[in-house]
Amino acid sequence: MRAWINGDLLPDASAPAVTVADHGLTVGDGVFEAIKVVGGLPFALDLHLERLHRSAAGLGLEGVDEAAVRHGITAVLDGFDLPLGRLRITVTGGPAPMGSGRGDAAPTVVVVADAMKAWPATTAVATVPWPRNERGALAGLKTTSYAENVVALAAAQRQGASEAIFANLAGHLCEGTGSNVFYVVDGELRTPTLASGCLAGVTRALILEWYGGREVDEPIEVVERASEVFLASTTRDVQAVSSWDGRDLPAPGPITREAAATWAEREPELLGL
Repeated sequence: MRAWINGDLLPDASAPAVTVADHGLTVGDGVFEAIKVVGGLPFALDLHLERLHRSAAGLGLEGVDEAAVRHGITAVLDGFDLPLGRLRITVTGGPAPMGSGRGDAAPTVVVVADAMKAWPATTAVATVPWPRNERGALAGLKTTSYAENVVALAAAQRQGASEAIFANLAGHLCEGTGSNVFYVVDGELRTPTLASGCLAGVTRALILEWYGGREVDEPIEVVERASEVFLASTTRDVQAVSSWDGRDLPAPGPITREAAATWAEREPELLGL
């Protein structure tokens, strides 16, 4: 693992680096992006940085220095042999007084790179009982306030699944803890709209652009009629779902295979710095 923070490449990624007063640590006041690295190159970097800016603006974090972020990315990737890896960019509110209010310090900017293992071709998912709040202040933002995801994912893993799936307050299918959901009903590929409260996934958007699909909000029970399902995320790409709450599904189904093939063909277009 390599880590860079506020302009400095750390000699050891485990070295102390963030003050105990950092607002990202104390109250989760921060945003982040996770980006796949293939052959030492980040995937869809510009799209991820655009979303980083949107999340920061939604959280009210001012002054995200993209040039500094890009410098940090170059610093952690330079000379790092990463056939398959992951970048994590984190921007927090910086040092602040105790409590919810921000201070007047500059944001803390962290870039970390490390190797990762490829996900298996198929996986199981489980529905969890806690809803996403599509009307909440953080809806659709990629923030560091991930404790809800930690609890949900642990519940799914106890059921033998690698991902937890949320409905929203309206009872509509929403998203996973770190993935978007695509499903096929009557031969049509569908995925929840952004109004559902799901994250505006970079992989989700590219699948819709490159392969197609219909954005629609439907009760989560619609998956009981789905002939196939797949997850989409920056690390999973297109990953077929073989089981949902114990119900077996064909994995991969024909549309999932086509979407995955399209993804593999187009992915190299967006690799680079």
